[in-house]
Amino acid sequence: MANNLTLTGLLKKAAVEFPDRRAISLSGKYHLTHARLQEIVDHAASLLLASGIGHGDVVALTFPNTVEYIVMFLAVIRCRAVAAPLNAAYTAEEFEFYLSDSESKLLITGPEGIEAAQAAASKLNIVRVTATLPGSGDGLIALSSSANNESSLDSVAEITNDPSDVALFLHTSGTTSRPKGVPLTQLNLASSVQNIKSVYKLTESDSTVVVLPLFHVHGMIAGLLSSLIAGASVTLPAAGRFSASTFWSDMIACNATWYTAVPTIHQIILERHLNKPEPTYPKLRFIRSCSASLAPSIMARLEESFGAPVLEAYAMTEAAHLMASNPLPEDGGHKPGSVGKPVGQEMAILDQNGSAQLAGVSGEVCIRGPNVTKGYKNNPEANKAAFQFGWFHTGDVGYFDEDGYLHLVGRIKELINRGGEKISPIEVDAVLLSHPDIAQAVAFGVPDDKYGEEINCAVIPREGSEVDEDVVLRFCKKNLATFKVPKKVFITDSLPKTATGKIQRRIVAEHFLAQISTAKVPKFGA
Repeated sequence: MANNLTLTGLLKKAAVEFPDRRAISLSGKYHLTHARLQEIVDHAASLLLASGIGHGDVVALTFPNTVEYIVMFLAVIRCRAVAAPLNAAYTAEEFEFYLSDSESKLLITGPEGIEAAQAAASKLNIVRVTATLPGSGDGLIALSSSANNESSLDSVAEITNDPSDVALFLHTSGTTSRPKGVPLTQLNLASSVQNIKSVYKLTESDSTVVVLPLFHVHGMIAGLLSSLIAGASVTLPAAGRFSASTFWSDMIACNATWYTAVPTIHQIILERHLNKPEPTYPKLRFIRSCSASLAPSIMARLEESFGAPVLEAYAMTEAAHLMASNPLPEDGGHKPGSVGKPVGQEMAILDQNGSAQLAGVSGEVCIRGPNVTKGYKNNPEANKAAFQFGWFHTGDVGYFDEDGYLHLVGRIKELINRGGEKISPIEVDAVLLSHPDIAQAVAFGVPDDKYGEEINCAVIPREGSEVDEDVVLRFCKKNLATFKVPKKVFITDSLPKTATGKIQRRIVAEHFLAQISTAKVPKFGA
């Protein structure tokens, strides 16, 4: 039973049950079995111990999606230390903030290093090392500047990971305020991966390709760790990141049974399918979508194109990822426009006084359970706001329908209040994306003298289509109540997104507001 309370225990259990099954593959190069992965992780943990890393020490990791990164992440938490993954694309100033805020003791990068991260670590007097695994995958990992003490292997075997150990330290995306530090324990992670394994019925026969960055909970927990504890396999693209041109060949090569992605990536995969279809596609059990709202029209196109149910889910960092998901067809099936049913935790829709709302009545989505963080690091003000009435408050507005499926209306801060009428930008997005000639769209609120707030939208037309503002407005007038029709439509060819593919409405609004006085809407930077 104790094995089920820590992530490291679940991984060891899978290695014992499925020692010779493939765990991690690097596309076209080599693969590691579950037993071999554990051997390499334990050896890497011994090197960390020999270097002075121990219980509670924070180790920052910044890599592309590589085998070295996975090994070092697992080695850090095996030592009862805390892994703090960082986006390799950060600037030196951003690295400095995150390294400082997490109180990192060590920075680990791949052999090629990352200049901005190393500069920040140097400024903060944080020790820097690189991790290298032989290209064939048949050797052990090596750390630069490591006290390579083999006797430490014995001490690794003696370490017992505790459910209360903080294992992962992440920051919220910080779209409206300074990013908040989120500590997640072994128990938080173990609970979440078991919830994911359970709802999608992952087994040792499953296989997936990781298309999301592993510095974020979606890729790390839903794609990678949930697969590993099930004895299943994960393939990393050779480029270290998602590539539409190699995605399906990787999926076919590893006999993939599912994949998980954000709506932006699903849309890229769909666009490629329409313009350059593959000769064959693998037979998938399901496709999963999470981290942003998936329009029902996109879901329908995915299902029609790839012959698999698309299961939309709902997650956040503070819940160690998964909170709710649409079930598999045999367990009730999905509802387009819904993020499904709660998985592995309690969930309630509360009003401002903490009273639970009836089916069909909107309120704030609140959760509690073993997967939920105990609180933000060194942030009593944020904790006071987030933990009220015995629940964690997500900041999302939603409602349960009669069947217990959750429908999200939007973020509390993103709802558009037009003269007292509350407008869900998610609803407007869904209508825009149902137009056959619109590839991507986002609705957002802007200040308005008459109504307080007015609704605008930005639209990326499908390649080769002739979509202008009049076409979009006519379509909206047919499909939306008058007060929900955007006052202005911006036609563009790019939208700003986070590193994990989320569109930030506030930043989109700021950009287009700045362009209102000009006729030309420029591209965003990459």
